[in-house]
Amino acid sequence: MDEAEVEQLLAKCQSVVASSLPEPLDYGIFGDDLQARERTIITLISDRESGRPIAFNALPLMDAKLGAEEIQVVHLGLVMVDPNYRSGGLSWILYGLTCLLLFVRQQMRPLWISSVTQVPAVVGMVAETFDSVWPGQETTSAPTFAHGHVAKQIMRDHRHFFGVGMEAGFDDRRFIITNAYTGGSDNLKKSFESAAKHRDEQYNALCEEWLDYERGDDILQVGQLNLATARTYLMRSVPNSALPKLAVQLLVLGVQALLAPTIQWLAANKSLGSLRPAK
Repeated sequence: MDEAEVEQLLAKCQSVVASSLPEPLDYGIFGDDLQARERTIITLISDRESGRPIAFNALPLMDAKLGAEEIQVVHLGLVMVDPNYRSGGLSWILYGLTCLLLFVRQQMRPLWISSVTQVPAVVGMVAETFDSVWPGQETTSAPTFAHGHVAKQIMRDHRHFFGVGMEAGFDDRRFIITNAYTGGSDNLKKSFESAAKHRDEQYNALCEEWLDYERGDDILQVGQLNLATARTYLMRSVPNSALPKLAVQLLVLGVQALLAPTIQWLAANKSLGSLRPAK
């Protein structure tokens, strides 16, 4: 997108923010950090009749390493929904659809995801939508080395993506960010009473016990999207009415990511970039 298109898109997102918050946001895609804009995927939902933006999600792509392997972590990022459209069945788009399309695009290899929130409903949604999420449904054991390594890199290198200042602390045993609302996300701070609750009481109890809402703490969750969770997402979260259109999108992405490269590779008489230069 050129600069004018980006500004138009961000203006639509800010209109959704204005419907939910008294003041605009000034971090991430709304701040001065050009890297955040270049490395963020925005999912925008508009009202079909009026064309008015009603919800969006901004998903930054964050670089990390696991051993010698370079990976990308998709941060579930900032989600805003116009109050008039909440409880309207939009969560399957805002939290899962873009991740699913990215998963197919990268040849269905496991995709690391992260989320930072103090809202029990979001903590539970992430834990139940994705695989091997920590903290999630299981919190009695310690996080794995991979989870801890990814979490520490996120907090070291990428906290500006989700509006957490450098002065915020991090408890690497429980993945708690202490005093988190000091890096531009101040307007998002909530009390436990005002935060949306999950239908499963364990996530409400987890947030109430682990987080200091007066100080402004967040939970950092780290997990994966893989074939098993993609199947569960398609069967449980996507409405039946949306499956045909989604199937077409997945088919096109599958051709781009899997079938087309295979056909191009088998055509030995044609050049294939640096892998098979022209004669």
